[in-house]
Amino acid sequence: MLELNSKIEFQNKRNDILTVGEILIDMISAEYGDNFDGDTYHKFFGGSPSNIAMNVRKLGIQSLVASAVGKDGFGNFLIKKLFEADIDTSFVQQVDYSTSMVVITKSKSTPIPIFYRGADYHLEYTAQLEEALLKSKIVHFSCWPISMEPGRQTIERVIEKARTNQILVGFDPNYHPMIWQKGHDGLEYVKSIISKVDIIKPSEDDAERLFGKDTIENQIENFLYLGAKLVIMTLGKDGAFVSNGKEIIQLDSFASEVVDTTGAGDAFWSGFYTALVKGSTIREALTLGFAVSAYKLKHTGAIVNLPKLEEIKDLYQL
Repeated sequence: MLELNSKIEFQNKRNDILTVGEILIDMISAEYGDNFDGDTYHKFFGGSPSNIAMNVRKLGIQSLVASAVGKDGFGNFLIKKLFEADIDTSFVQQVDYSTSMVVITKSKSTPIPIFYRGADYHLEYTAQLEEALLKSKIVHFSCWPISMEPGRQTIERVIEKARTNQILVGFDPNYHPMIWQKGHDGLEYVKSIISKVDIIKPSEDDAERLFGKDTIENQIENFLYLGAKLVIMTLGKDGAFVSNGKEIIQLDSFASEVVDTTGAGDAFWSGFYTALVKGSTIREALTLGFAVSAYKLKHTGAIVNLPKLEEIKDLYQL
């Protein structure tokens, strides 16, 4: 049981968090709008797990990225960004497919994506990846790598190895049918691995895609019924409901200014993980997750110039 008022005791490892999965280009429109009417787009570093790795490094803990990019200019751009953030790029594989991309409308609500996938799901389980995993306290992944082979097999091996080595497993169930192959088993597969992870953070949209429309309480029960240990159901500007199956709490958002919502969920994960590693209780870490997300919402793009977590605490008087 992950008690909300308790701290998580981590093993003494050299690395704090390993994110496994997509690293890609976010092409974000310069203008607001949901119909892709704008003519100007700007490229940004993207990919949910990789965003988290970049963010936590800025917030003050160690991170590694295991991912796959193409042997092209976009792949080189992404690797360079990791290097500039002082993240070891040894675990980013360069493969014979084009670097993946998401085209997104700049948005103050939910960004609308168009997916162009190439290299990201060709991540292989290697001795190097296992080395990175075993020296990490936390491993995090999303739906992207499990949506296609060989990425799915890689994640299955990561989960198995993490569970046998007491490594905390975080899962972002950002299921979207467009990233899965036709005739896929996406819905059932995502549901099947929920019991194998420790922490899951669905958005309201994620839950609806997986289970259909329902009340927030029932959606949380759906995840708990499938074996989730800690469910963090984020609700945008309305904060979140959190349950470990024993108790349920509601948390408010700190967001007061919204420029662009791209990467807001990743920022939440980043603040939450960083706070856990630095010794906060789960409840305290949830609050700090919202503080980091609120800071990010004031800027365009998933990756912004975050201050250290201690400065975020002071800024939001936590």
